[in-house]
Amino acid sequence: MLRTLHEEHKFSDLFVAYVIERQNRTPADLVDQLFNSSEKRLARALLILARFGKKRTSETVVPNISQETLAEMIGTTGSRVNFFMNKFRKLGFVDYNGELHVHSSLLGVVLHE
Repeated sequence: MLRTLHEEHKFSDLFVAYVIERQNRTPADLVDQLFNSSEKRLARALLILARFGKKRTSETVVPNISQETLAEMIGTTGSRVNFFMNKFRKLGFVDYNGELHVHSSLLGVVLHE
């Protein structure tokens, strides 16, 4: 890994940027886990997975990920994730058509007190 970081400068730049971004997000993740409801944690996780707000992409498609994995990510059960995903779909925040599309309106769930 060290050899690759020294020899492959583009990879090194991407790797360091990822590590710094992840390290900066850690305190926010802790606050999210301690103070937000599981519904808000799921909305935030979906927005992060969809890379919402990134300059280089307008991607709204979440990578293929199971509800059980989402449940583990946010600290709840698969049945709660299923409940919230159905709620988000009915409210028009997400679409399922073989792929999961996240709409920017989901941001309102995170920002709403």
